[in-house]
Amino acid sequence: MGANRSADVEGDAAAVEFRAFFERHYAELARLARLLTGDPEGADDLAADALVALWRRWDRVRAADHPAAYARGVVANLARSHIRSAMRERRRVALFWAQCTEHSDAPDVPTVVDVQQALRTLPFRKRACVVLRHSFDLSERETALALGVSVGTVKSQTSKGMAQLERLLGAGATGELVGGRA
Repeated sequence: MGANRSADVEGDAAAVEFRAFFERHYAELARLARLLTGDPEGADDLAADALVALWRRWDRVRAADHPAAYARGVVANLARSHIRSAMRERRRVALFWAQCTEHSDAPDVPTVVDVQQALRTLPFRKRACVVLRHSFDLSERETALALGVSVGTVKSQTSKGMAQLERLLGAGATGELVGGRA
């Protein structure tokens, strides 16, 4: 019976520790998901899904050198899957409607381009690097750790991503991203 009681105490301690981790990081993970996917409604679900996955592996996560970086990586991977799934769905819908509707020669040009729309035009890795570096103010090393890439990749992808955003928005508009309001 002593072994069962010890396991219960360990389980309770793990639950308390996970709850503290959840409370400390949930909002940040949801914000990361929103910025990576551009989907405010789905961001909370992605963050929750990431935390469920973390809870299932909590023994390993809590033993990791950087549990928050691990969590960001899980969110980034889930966001990538979410984006790919959404793209497949859009293609299916576009194919369906292309067969059913008339085509218009008048282009549908948006009148306002904001930072989030511009972010969505970046390939995923560039977007993730820019968001983690500038909106979350992570170091190059922390960003590399979260995404599972080298520091050199973070440097080049961040630089290229910011240059692309500046071409789309102008140099002044990227301050919205750097200021963390995107």
